Amino acid sequence: MAGNNGNGDLAFTAELFKAADKLRGNLEPSEYKHVALGLIFLKYISDAFEAQRAKLAADEYADPEDPEEYLAESVFWVPKEARWSFLQGNAKRPEIGKLIDEAMEAIEKAPSNEGLKGVLPKNRPTEELCPSDPQQDDARRVDRPVLQHRHA
Repeated sequence: MAGNNGNGDLAFTAELFKAADKLRGNLEPSEYKHVALGLIFLKYISDAFEAQRAKLAADEYADPEDPEEYLAESVFWVPKEARWSFLQGNAKRPEIGKLIDEAMEAIEKAPSNEGLKGVLPKNRPTEELCPSDPQQDDARRVDRPVLQHRHA
């Protein structure tokens, strides 16, 4: 647990709420939930993909680059540009929102992910939804707490 006072979960929760407020910007909670849930889903399938990838890499007869290997285990194929590690590595780039949208599109386009076609959110905050001052871009709004957090 983080923290010395036994309130590690509370401290972490407060950190998550601060990150959520930064992500949300001027979006209404009813709009923001789509952004947040999309990121949570992306992290979940990326983690499942990486766990299966590690198993496949350990099997000399398996091909970790074959989407069918993942489909056989009911794991979504996650293209390189949609993997959490890629997004995390690019979290400071001004166009992180665009990269997240492109990640969602790449996941939907994978032939083994037909069930996700047209379902994933591709609605990063835009000027229309979230007017920002010229000094604030997607990278600062997202800031790194959410993308860079690694759960111990």
